Amino acid sequence: MGRRLRSGGRVIDGVVIFDKPLGWTSNHAVQRIKRLFNARKVGHTGTLDQQATGVLPLCFGEATKFSQYGLNANKTYEVGVQLGITTDTGDTDGKIIAENSVPELDRGRIDEVLDAFRGEIDQVPSMYSAIKHDGQRLYKLAREGVEVERAARRITIHRNELKQFHGSSLELLVECTKGTYIRTLVADIGESLGCGAHVSKLRRHEVGHFRLEDCVSFDQLMEAKKNGDHEALLRPVSSMVEGWFDIKLPGPTAYLVRQGQSVAVPSCSPTRGWVKLLEERADGEFTFLGIGEIESGRVAPRRLVASIHSPSH
Repeated sequence: MGRRLRSGGRVIDGVVIFDKPLGWTSNHAVQRIKRLFNARKVGHTGTLDQQATGVLPLCFGEATKFSQYGLNANKTYEVGVQLGITTDTGDTDGKIIAENSVPELDRGRIDEVLDAFRGEIDQVPSMYSAIKHDGQRLYKLAREGVEVERAARRITIHRNELKQFHGSSLELLVECTKGTYIRTLVADIGESLGCGAHVSKLRRHEVGHFRLEDCVSFDQLMEAKKNGDHEALLRPVSSMVEGWFDIKLPGPTAYLVRQGQSVAVPSCSPTRGWVKLLEERADGEFTFLGIGEIESGRVAPRRLVASIHSPSH
């Protein structure tokens, strides 16, 4: 449970896997959920467009220390594509800048084009992205009619699958690395098909190991709050690194780690890499301590939690 502060909300630690509704910005989602929990500190793990819906992990308190692992995780999207119409923003929110007839297509031709957008590719970000240029967000410059040169970025499209198509509409399933702009991907696909395109629907299905079925909606959170059990919907801080190899440390060893010292690890542990650290409590159970990095038979602390005010972890 959280404890109340004199001002600024309550100290609460944990993770909510939120199903962001259509029309909300990611920051709006953070602020609404922050007020709902009366929490002191909440952040998200990567912006989801206002016109997009789906998985948006929200980190409370100590969980924000591990939000980068959501930022760096692969994402999976269900993407609606409208062929023949190009907009300045690349989605339905923008102004139409070109209209073209859609050529007669079959699954083979579409898949041929999609194949060019699989694996490692270079992508030039849209002017309507949140990347900064000389301290200003590109989308702010774009709204002022200013366009600047953008360097291409190397991304990886692990999956770019045609789910269905009908006339001028496609539905894709895309799994990609961080830094991928789906609107740019769709615009490039439309250009390759010779007719242009924009995103008509975007729903994020996965962020790393978090999936849509893990999500809770705002209505569910509101209903739970009425019943006084909304904090039960918080996942533990350790869920941000779920699936990582565990290193279980007895109390005295955990104390050394908290002092910033590296300690020897069992021979059965990985020889190198990042691991989850668990501290043995007096009752013999283990609690999440943080993450560390193994090298040369020892693990060094990299990011540790303070005391956690949350459900069981």
